[in-house]
Amino acid sequence: MRAQPPRFPITAAQIESVVTKFYAQVRSDTILGPVFAAHIPKDGWPAHEAKIASFWRNAILSERSYDGNPMQKHMNARDVHAEHFPLWLALFDKVLADELPQDTASAFSNLAHRIARGLRMGVEDLRAPLDAPPIL
Repeated sequence: MRAQPPRFPITAAQIESVVTKFYAQVRSDTILGPVFAAHIPKDGWPAHEAKIASFWRNAILSERSYDGNPMQKHMNARDVHAEHFPLWLALFDKVLADELPQDTASAFSNLAHRIARGLRMGVEDLRAPLDAPPIL
């Protein structure tokens, strides 16, 4: 079976650089930093960044190295709220713009926004009253 081509031109090293720089921004963010710190111990950042880089390599480069369930993780993290996603995306977009060529940054951003929409909806639905209509 032939490997699928990447969704857009990017290297594994570029993905890892984006992830590392993004999480440096997250750790210093006054809103997102404490949320992430509640789930990732100080010495756990390298492993977390490696896992997330693996997620993105899987999503973009079609690697099969990622093993996890992002929806379940975000839904189980009771302190992750829908209003965190725009902040997360703004930081991510800034890192993408700073680190990648414009076309690559745009393609990566579009993918991240699409994935974040799904995660945000899962978080919102989980917290909605059982008799509430679905959030579309």
